[in-house]
Amino acid sequence: MAPSRRALLLAALGGAAGFAVLCARAEAPALQLAQVYRPGMPLAGWWVSEKYDGMRARWDGQQLWSRGGQRIAAPAWFTSGWPTQPMDGELWAGRGRFEFTVSTVRRQQPHDKDWRDIRFMVFDLPDQPGTFDERLAALRRLLPLPAAPWLLPVAQQRASTHDQLMGLLDKTVKLGGEGLMLHRGASLYRAERNEDLLKLKPHEDAEAVVVAHVPGRGKHTGRLGALDVRMPDGKRFRLGSGFSDAQRRHPPPVGATVTYRHDGFNASGLPRFARFVRERRDL
Repeated sequence: MAPSRRALLLAALGGAAGFAVLCARAEAPALQLAQVYRPGMPLAGWWVSEKYDGMRARWDGQQLWSRGGQRIAAPAWFTSGWPTQPMDGELWAGRGRFEFTVSTVRRQQPHDKDWRDIRFMVFDLPDQPGTFDERLAALRRLLPLPAAPWLLPVAQQRASTHDQLMGLLDKTVKLGGEGLMLHRGASLYRAERNEDLLKLKPHEDAEAVVVAHVPGRGKHTGRLGALDVRMPDGKRFRLGSGFSDAQRRHPPPVGATVTYRHDGFNASGLPRFARFVRERRDL
């Protein structure tokens, strides 16, 4: 996570202001990212856990970093006594509290009272050698810590059939959870999007970048009508439903990443019945 020579020079030239910018952001941490579960795949040897609707973070042994490479200004007591071993996990305040989590974690001046509701749910040890089975065993030896009850290992269990998996999904969603994560026990930690890590949700969702605002008409005159968004493959479409009145008055800015829900893709590769879910201010 060392800063580049150019960044160090800019910090020196910019004085205290330059140093503050340098400390606030670094190269994005190398993280393993998930693909989507496909029905019919063999499940022997896989681990299943709840998909936490929080903010992805990596502990490098001294500091918490966001998925985008921003230093997380957690209170000193929050990380006091943590292991020096790097940990990959999710900052989480409980089911249905995504916005609270993001607003709390993004503050450069941490609010002590709000951080008391945050937990760091650890699901992997990226620098630990061996398979996920072996890394999970090491994680269970490492955590929890009595002195830091907000630092917890993610609970993992087995599901050997599709029916068992869907039963776990149904139970999790009814309790207010977002979905499930599947991790192949025999896999090594690879800092890329791959099929050793899968996500399963009761609906499909994806992310796109806002390119432009489309003005509204009729009852939406004077506010947002739709977002012109770009998918990772470069295709663009208009996202016009799922917004609250407040979001139409103050839409996500151009350049922001948004999450949308959809019902699969049509022949052109564009999503069908796309609905806005939220701005991804955690990225």
